[in-house]
Amino acid sequence: MDVKQAIEILTKKGYKTTGRRKDILAFFEQADGYRTAKDLLQFMEEKYEGISPDTVYRNLHLYAEMKILENTELNGEKHFRMKCTTHHHHHFICSSCGKTKEINVCPMEEVENKLPDYRIEDHKFEIYGLCPSC
Repeated sequence: MDVKQAIEILTKKGYKTTGRRKDILAFFEQADGYRTAKDLLQFMEEKYEGISPDTVYRNLHLYAEMKILENTELNGEKHFRMKCTTHHHHHFICSSCGKTKEINVCPMEEVENKLPDYRIEDHKFEIYGLCPSC
């Protein structure tokens, strides 16, 4: 997903696309991997002195709810990244720097075979470790 697609989603749902919201989206579009609310707050404070952490958290949760951002938990803290929309895949996530690498393997066919009477609504498969740079 890119900023333009995200703005279209916001507009269709009746949300204003303010400069702050666009800057938050641009931050995630340029990020290489998952980032924390703290990372975003530091970025935003450079342009919007005194920006409220509540503003940052409120927008992060709005974007996650609208499936613009996806999130995961690393080291007990939520991390966010722009949602991937090109094709179905999963991620290796560096537990040190948050960088991601696509994994084009999905275990769901085997899982569905093991749970024949269950209705699976969604899934998430992530592998954590250290990237070559870390």
